[in-house]
Amino acid sequence: MAGALLVAGTGLALWQALVWATGVPPFILPGPGQVGAALIRHGPMLAENARFTLANLAMGMAAGIALGLATALNLALSPFARVLLRPMLVAAQAVPVFALAPVVTLWLGYGAPSKVVMVALVVYFPVTSVLFDALMRPPPALEDLARMMRARPLPCLLLIRLPHALPALGSGLRLAAVQAPLAVIIGEWVGSSRGLGHVMLMANGRGQTDLMFAALAVLAAMGMGLFAGAGLIQQRLERGRP
Repeated sequence: MAGALLVAGTGLALWQALVWATGVPPFILPGPGQVGAALIRHGPMLAENARFTLANLAMGMAAGIALGLATALNLALSPFARVLLRPMLVAAQAVPVFALAPVVTLWLGYGAPSKVVMVALVVYFPVTSVLFDALMRPPPALEDLARMMRARPLPCLLLIRLPHALPALGSGLRLAAVQAPLAVIIGEWVGSSRGLGHVMLMANGRGQTDLMFAALAVLAAMGMGLFAGAGLIQQRLERGRP
């Protein structure tokens, strides 16, 4: 905690020093004091929009993690699913999220569903990919023992492969926690009447750079909280590994 506060304080000091040294106008780069004042001045409005963004993040991550877990288990259990679904997953992820956002918004509208789907799509692939790779690399000794005892595929998957693959799921969650805020903001940029992305667009159009940076600071804090939460989950999974 002390190290993080030191890094944050150093970054703010360098930011303020850059503003003083260059004399850049506030509408280009406001100082940290001006951004802090905007946070206080627009606090209720930022909090309301942050709740909307955070709710979309939470629902999208939950959907993406659940679908990713189910898909990884299905791929590990069924060779037919691997032949059928893996090329489709790779092809889907080859399309940038910026290209998907207008299509998803056109189909689902400007409300929360399009943002939830955007987050779920971004979270789904890293969770599926990382967990599937771990499921396909079980401990050789236990795999040989299960084969000698003629264990059925499903019990072998759930009792041997999955417990040893759970720490990898934690790594996938950390990747997802980094990418999910980007997905929800892109969705709000493409079309939304609420959320931090909407606030940033409106502030940019009105020349309120301090408010735009304040919304960005709230989003950054949200992302760091998600990443820290995913790290705690990964630690718990590592401790519970058999």
